[in-house]
Amino acid sequence: MHLADIGSSIFHSLGLADTEDLLECGESPAGRECLFLVDGLGADVIATYSDLLPTLSNLKYFAPVETAFPSTTATSLTTLSTGVMPGVHGMLGYTVRVPRSGGRILNSIKWDERVDPLMWQSVPTLFERAMQQGIAVSHVAAKRYENTGFTQATFRGADYKGANVVADLVSQTKLALKSSPSFAYVYVNDLDVAGHSDGVGSDKWLAALKYVDQVAHMIIAQLPRGTRFWITADHGMVNVEEKIVLGSGNPLMQGVALLAGEPRARHIYLDETHVSKPESVVTIWQEFLGDRARVLTQAEAIESGLFGETVTLDSRERMGDVIAIAQGGVVLIDPTREVMESSMVGHHGGITDTERLIPLGVLETT
Repeated sequence: MHLADIGSSIFHSLGLADTEDLLECGESPAGRECLFLVDGLGADVIATYSDLLPTLSNLKYFAPVETAFPSTTATSLTTLSTGVMPGVHGMLGYTVRVPRSGGRILNSIKWDERVDPLMWQSVPTLFERAMQQGIAVSHVAAKRYENTGFTQATFRGADYKGANVVADLVSQTKLALKSSPSFAYVYVNDLDVAGHSDGVGSDKWLAALKYVDQVAHMIIAQLPRGTRFWITADHGMVNVEEKIVLGSGNPLMQGVALLAGEPRARHIYLDETHVSKPESVVTIWQEFLGDRARVLTQAEAIESGLFGETVTLDSRERMGDVIAIAQGGVVLIDPTREVMESSMVGHHGGITDTERLIPLGVLETT
């Protein structure tokens, strides 16, 4: 089961044409579906910390769901909202190089006003398709995300309902599901923030986990009768064990013109001398890193299906000439962002089970 299947299946239950019920969830009981997405909630967390999750532990869970590569928010949420893989929707990571821009880097979350989000991510979202077919679709999240390029690229079509406090999150979700058929996407990122700053298992992270469960309880209590409440995530998270600053006491910046991605999943763009022979850079990286990273040329990454079976020309042009995926607890630090990246305890983006497997649970309210 894959993250790309979730949105398609839930919208299929609401009657959206040209979708498949890959989850076998059947027809929506009351024509109201609520999807609660917790940023940074790995599949293993539900079982490991069940004592802190009295609400979420009582949901019916499917087998762990596989998220897309890289296991990062921008990529995962676009996979969820479009129902297609990264090679098609083109959101290939936290940061990527903008083609023919002179080396400009696009931060997918913060965006860049020079990049048109509708052209960058041109696949119609399930949200806009549903709205066009008479299904009320709402996006409930913090107000600061409403007008961002990322929201336009990934969630366009939904009626955005800004909510900065829990009471508003609950009331806006209830309002979003007033009519039938309707779908409410509800997003919180407190767990991800705590994981990055203090690490998985820290006091701050545990407090955030308890908070997530409380929010879920409050939402469920206010949902209209018969609404199905779903929970999922975009990725899990690992704590750093070894930091490697690229080019600091190592040969890993040889032939490299630009770095993007993030510490667990690097897009590596080569200089003019090496761009035609990426294998030489892969050899340097693999010989130095050994089993601490998986390093692929762009061609190898595409051939292996890392970004899905289909990769568009746009995606190829945005993708690194070399892709490096950190293993274990290793992080690959960009020397130009060393202070910020080194300060983070929790990371994601890689392909370990902890990062790529996410939960999918459901509860039908009565």
